[in-house]
Amino acid sequence: MLFNSLSFGVFIVIVFLLYYLVPHRYRWCFLLAASYIFYMNLHIGYGILLFAATALTYFLAIRLEQAMTSKEKRLCVLGGVLPLVLILLFYKTASPVIDRLNLLADAGRLAIQPITLKILLPAGISFYFFQSMGYLIDVYRGKIKAERHFGYYALFVSFFPQLLAGPIGRADSLLPQYKKERPFVYENVTYGLKLMAWGYFKKLVIADVFATVINKVYNNVYSYVGLVFIVVTIMFAIEIYCDFSGYSDIAVGCAKLFGIDLMTNFKSPYFSFSIREFWSRWHISLSTWFRDYVYIPLGGNRVPKWRHCLNLLLTFLVSGFWHGSTMTYILWGGIHGLLQIVETLLCPKKKKGEKAKYRRHWWQLPVTFSLLCFTWIFFRANTIQEAFWVISRLFWDIARPRTYLQTGITCLGLSPAAAVGMLTSVALLAIYDYASLKCDVITAFSKQKCFLRWPVYVLLLVVIILFSPKGVATEFIYFQF
Repeated sequence: MLFNSLSFGVFIVIVFLLYYLVPHRYRWCFLLAASYIFYMNLHIGYGILLFAATALTYFLAIRLEQAMTSKEKRLCVLGGVLPLVLILLFYKTASPVIDRLNLLADAGRLAIQPITLKILLPAGISFYFFQSMGYLIDVYRGKIKAERHFGYYALFVSFFPQLLAGPIGRADSLLPQYKKERPFVYENVTYGLKLMAWGYFKKLVIADVFATVINKVYNNVYSYVGLVFIVVTIMFAIEIYCDFSGYSDIAVGCAKLFGIDLMTNFKSPYFSFSIREFWSRWHISLSTWFRDYVYIPLGGNRVPKWRHCLNLLLTFLVSGFWHGSTMTYILWGGIHGLLQIVETLLCPKKKKGEKAKYRRHWWQLPVTFSLLCFTWIFFRANTIQEAFWVISRLFWDIARPRTYLQTGITCLGLSPAAAVGMLTSVALLAIYDYASLKCDVITAFSKQKCFLRWPVYVLLLVVIILFSPKGVATEFIYFQF
C-alpha cells in the first residue's frame, strides 16, 4: 500500500475516523493491527518477518537486563543484531549475485538453465531492522529500560507511517508517546494534513514529473553527450530529495493525525555550506543512526587523526553498501567519506569554547551542491561503466557553446510549458526550504488571515491533482533500500 495510492487514501481515512472512537487503553492495539494490515497488504509474508524481528529483539532486550555478567549481555546483543545483519546482507547481495551468475552463463554460452530465482527485498526491512537493533543496543548501553509490554514495543517497530522508509525512530522518544493518552487536537490534525499535502506536492508534482526525463536519459546514456547530463543530474538531485523528503513529510504529517511526533528527517539540505553540514540535514534519522551505532563504536573522533579519517571512510562505505552491493553505491559512499576526510583535514574541529576558525562564504553553496551532484551520478547510474561515461561526456563539445547549449536543451524533449512548470515548482521548493531555515513555514503561514491561506490551500490541491502523473502509483525511491 503506497502513500500515493488511492487505497492508502481510503485506509488512512478509515483508520483516522476509528482511532478517536476507540478507548485510549485499546488504541495501541488498534494502531498495531492497522500497521500490520498496511504492511501485509504489500505481501502477506512480510508480516512474518516483521513479527520475527520484533519478537527476537523484544525477548533479548529483557534477557539482556536480567543478565548478570558482561559476557552474557554481549551475547544477548550479538544474538539480536547478528541475525538481522545477516538477513540484510542476504537480501542485499542475493539478487545481484544471481544476476551476475546468469550473465556469466550467458556470456560463456554454457548449456545450463538460467537461475530464475529473484530475491525481492521486503519493503522497509532496513528501516525497522535498524530501529530494532538501535533499541537493543540502547538497552545494552543503559540508555533505556527494556519495554515489558509486547504490544507497545511491537507498535514501536511497526507503526505504519514510518514503517517503509522511516524516519528511523528511537525508543526513548516514541514509546512514551504510544502510552500517553492523546485527545483529538484540531491544530495537530490540520498541521498534519498541510504537511502531507506539501509532501505530496514534492513527490507527485516534482519528483515523479522529473523522473520521466531523468529515466529517459540515464536508462540510455550512450545515446547522449554534453549538457544534457549536467541538466538531468541536477534534476535527479532535486528528484531524489523531493521523493524522499516528500515521503518523510507525508509520514510525519500522517503520524501527527494521531498525536504522534516523529523526528524531522530533512532540514533544507541543499542550503548546506559543506558536505559535513549536508549530512546533518539529509536523512537525519539514518545519518544519526550510522553515527551512533557505527561511527562512534569505531572510535569516532576520539582517536588519532588517521584513525578518525579511517572511521569516516568506513562509516560511509557501510552507508553506500546499505544502499546496494553494486560498485556504484559503494563508490558513492566512498566519495562522500573522502570528501568528509578532506573537510576534516582542512577545517579541524574547534575546541570547546574556541571561536570558529573559518567563516562561511557564499561560494560554498554552489561548490557543495556541485560536489553533491557529482556523487549523485554514481548513485543514479545503472552501472559503474555508465557512470564514468556520463562523467567523461559532461563537457563534450563545450568548445562550441552554441551547439553545446542547443543540443543539451533539445535532447531533453521538453515543451516550453513543461519547462516553465518544472522551473516554477523548483522555485517554490527553494523558497519554502529557504524560509524553513528561519521558521516553521506551515505554522507561520497558518497564522495568516483566512482569505490569504485558503486560496493557497486550494491552489496546492488543484496543482497536485492536475499536474501529477496519472495512472499506476510510482514507488518511492527509498523503498528499494
